[in-house]
Amino acid sequence: MTKIAITDDDFQKFREYFYRKTGINFETTKRYFVDKRLVERVEATGSDSFRSYFSMLRFQVSGAELQQLTNLMTVNETYFLREEYQFKCLVDSVLPEIVQSKSDKSPIRIWCIPSSSGEEAYTVAMYLMERWPGLVRWDVEIISSDIDTGILHKARVGRYSTRSVQHVPAPWLTKYFTRMGDDYQICEDLRQAVEFTRVNLAEPGDTRPYRNFDVIFCRNLLIYFDDVSRKAAAETFYDALKPGGYICLGHSESMSRISSLYKIRKFPEAIIYQKPLEG
Repeated sequence: MTKIAITDDDFQKFREYFYRKTGINFETTKRYFVDKRLVERVEATGSDSFRSYFSMLRFQVSGAELQQLTNLMTVNETYFLREEYQFKCLVDSVLPEIVQSKSDKSPIRIWCIPSSSGEEAYTVAMYLMERWPGLVRWDVEIISSDIDTGILHKARVGRYSTRSVQHVPAPWLTKYFTRMGDDYQICEDLRQAVEFTRVNLAEPGDTRPYRNFDVIFCRNLLIYFDDVSRKAAAETFYDALKPGGYICLGHSESMSRISSLYKIRKFPEAIIYQKPLEG
């Protein structure tokens, strides 16, 4: 079989196409990573060249191959209690502000995007159960979304490696997980507490139904976007938040460098960003 090669022109065409579809911009430093996965899918689909594969990718009505490729191209590196100070901020500072300003008993809504394999959303659920007394009085909805259907399946299953749970306190590990060989299976109650959904942040049709959130966690995603995509994402999150709602970014990300829509909130535990109250 002829070895498939990805030329500079091929890489450029693919990079522009994938950027339009997902908002993710691959720098030339990622060339080896991208080429390897493209060749893998060219061969897996039985295409005889990048050109024939790329034509199929663009014109396939179902979009199944684009989803397969997206699953390969997205990075899903995470673990439980990552950047824990933000979860402390959620229960100690943010949620008390939210409930104080609530005029009804509607659920508190939290959106985690990207979901990755579910550690962040499940950490939110555990933190609320262990550290937030308000949970006895308030209903909370946790929705966790990702563009990668494979990683969403893993999140729903909720089975994790020793490395993934290494920062989970021993009492929590005993309470919420069951040892399964070398892995840890998260309990059914927590799996029922989180709704996992597929969302492409760059696709308005996907994000339009996501509204009226009190808190959004979007950590370490925008580093893969360029300035235009980051600004568009900031506007999408602005529309998804209730007036006065909050968004948490990764430690190396700054909303003030992306958009002027939000105001900076400096809490004792963390700096996060807030959608201003109307009026």
